Amino acid sequence: MATNKVTTNVIDMSGNTGGLVWTKGTTAQRPTGVEGDLRLNTTDSRLEYKDNSDWKRFSETAASLPLVTVDYLVVAGGGGGGQGGAGAGGLRTSYGSTSGGGSSAETALSVALSTSFTVTVGAGGSGGADTAGGSAPGSNGGDSTFATITSTGGGRGGAQNPITPGSVGGSGGGGIRDGQSGGGGGAGTANQGFAGATNPTAGWVGGAGGGGASAAGSQGQGNNTSSGEYGGNGGAGLSVSITGAAVTYGGGAGGGVYTLATGGIGTGGAGGGGNGGGTNFGLPTDGAANTGGGGGGQGSYSYADAADGGSGVVMLRYPNTFTITVGAGLTSSTATDGSDKVTTFTAGTDSISFS
Repeated sequence: MATNKVTTNVIDMSGNTGGLVWTKGTTAQRPTGVEGDLRLNTTDSRLEYKDNSDWKRFSETAASLPLVTVDYLVVAGGGGGGQGGAGAGGLRTSYGSTSGGGSSAETALSVALSTSFTVTVGAGGSGGADTAGGSAPGSNGGDSTFATITSTGGGRGGAQNPITPGSVGGSGGGGIRDGQSGGGGGAGTANQGFAGATNPTAGWVGGAGGGGASAAGSQGQGNNTSSGEYGGNGGAGLSVSITGAAVTYGGGAGGGVYTLATGGIGTGGAGGGGNGGGTNFGLPTDGAANTGGGGGGQGSYSYADAADGGSGVVMLRYPNTFTITVGAGLTSSTATDGSDKVTTFTAGTDSISFS
């Protein structure tokens, strides 16, 4: 086509009620260009210009950018067991009717296109090491994050060497076995999860259960004879159908027991909570990966380390007319459910954006 070069300093188009048509094309179709070139990028529907080195977008305020509504499930890593079972990672969701801690579901986020947001998947906490005097304290789970939504890592289980209570967390860790004073359960976090159980301060009892996303942990049971010792059960997690199928997340862990002839371990709550362990009952089990389940408590005195918490997970559901860009530091996959896409993040931390 012919090129007409305008040599005047002013172009007056005030009498024209139409629009000015710029060159346009996708990001892949960008020309090398020269400083001052202007075009419409059809990949993200944004005007861009060439400076002395690269193509730049015209600045826009966040309020003026197009928005995409995103439902989310953000589950933190579960805590590591002690002798008490660990608490599950905190659970926050906008999908369905219920979120963690017995609260109502939260509001979906409306986020701007072509704007970066951080996603972090919390790791599970480490179980406490076995010692001659009983389990050492483990560690809390790691927080998980999507944009402004943060879920708190699960609380570690209570331990005996030194005497350490179950920790506060997204869901709280269960108290130590034997019910020593000062070894109570940890509180959960409001709108994320429930507390770990506190054992009685007298009596030969199993470790208390850790809290879950939809229920508190239970006390250990037993007495000072050989008739039995029972670990407390972990609190149940919460079923969420953000992928299109109901899956339970955020189960608290069961408490461990000592070497008594009868009795039983505490069982993990539905949603990935690990079982407690004991000399007569087998090893404690880890929280399930990508559920935020707590790690099971151990049976004390040179038996086995307590179990680790399960890693968390972040899931985002959004209309399938949009595309997500994920940073290399995240492990993710995307599936389609009806008219929506669901992107699941199972490890790492990095930025994402929508277009």
